[in-house]
Amino acid sequence: MSEKQHILNSIAALAKRLGHSPSLVEFVAHTGTCKHSVFRLFPKWNEAVRAAGLEPRRLYVRPKDEELLEDWGEAVQRKGGLPTRSAYRIEGRYYARTLEKRFGGWMSLPDAFRKFAKGKRKWGDVLGILRAGKRKDGATAKEKLHSAIPPKKVRHAQLQDRLTYGNPMDFRGLRHEPVNEQGVVFLFGMVARELGYLVEAIQRGFPDCEAKREIAPGRWQRVHIEFEFESRNFRDHGHPASGCDVIVCWRHNWDECPKHIEVVELSSIIKSLANAEG
Repeated sequence: MSEKQHILNSIAALAKRLGHSPSLVEFVAHTGTCKHSVFRLFPKWNEAVRAAGLEPRRLYVRPKDEELLEDWGEAVQRKGGLPTRSAYRIEGRYYARTLEKRFGGWMSLPDAFRKFAKGKRKWGDVLGILRAGKRKDGATAKEKLHSAIPPKKVRHAQLQDRLTYGNPMDFRGLRHEPVNEQGVVFLFGMVARELGYLVEAIQRGFPDCEAKREIAPGRWQRVHIEFEFESRNFRDHGHPASGCDVIVCWRHNWDECPKHIEVVELSSIIKSLANAEG
């Protein structure tokens, strides 16, 4: 059975259990299938519902603030650290954009969650993770890191016979942030297993990498990965969008990235992993 037919059968089976056509949120919650798997095969959720022989529900129920924050908190518990936007896009029940609009941006979620979870014992572990991301004096880990770096107005002449380095980060033996695509490849190799990827092969031509990842318990799928220092380099290099499933980059700066291509921004992921280890 193809993956597409499996999803259609799952939609029909869930509709029978619920007594109505399921919403995307209900489908993810009841079946454990990630949204990314659905949108790789169907541009819109309602198209998947119709393909399953059902009529989409017209009623949209706006999730409550506490429902959004609870789901974000559960994502923190599963990862043992703060989820990046791209990670939540795969694991979360709701759209990352919904949370951003509701709470004033992705970086505002920790503060919103602290207010929501104050005094609730259920979220003690999540609040501990959030506290670990700050120093005792209230400064963030990022501020601590850059406090030892000269202000931006201080610039020194570059010596032509020396290597250049990214900002210090000391992550698992990698002393500095990547400054090129090769650094991205090396860093991805360090965390690929934690991100759920099993690398099959890496090549010099496009796409750079072939890997597999688990899309449901006991079920894996092949994906094609392209490594870039910045996500918009994919466009600048003239790569065909049809030949890639995932862009792994250090910095995501391509707002017009095709929707079917997932972007894994390592700079955000490393922050979460570093906070969890600290």
